[in-house]
Amino acid sequence: MELKELEERMHAFVAGKGWYRADSPKPQTPQNLAISLALEAAEVLEHFQWRAEARDTAALAGELADVTLYLLQLASVCGIDLEQAILDKLAENQHREWPAP
Repeated sequence: MELKELEERMHAFVAGKGWYRADSPKPQTPQNLAISLALEAAEVLEHFQWRAEARDTAALAGELADVTLYLLQLASVCGIDLEQAILDKLAENQHREWPAP
């Protein structure tokens, strides 16, 4: 599945819940989406707290999906082509020098 199709499905889900309406109790503003993204990323960390491996990979997969969905939505709402941004960053990193540890 292409990234754009995932983005379209995410928007359809959010719109179906009414979260894009002006009177939504969950306004989908860039600020709120960035906060939600950070909170979901913290939930990923919980799977590794006090252990080197996640015990429940299905639950971890769900949290990673939440992070991805918020990232897709935040990029889209901000008018960022995430696929192009990733490609640009990979190209930039290709020429970057990484210090030895």
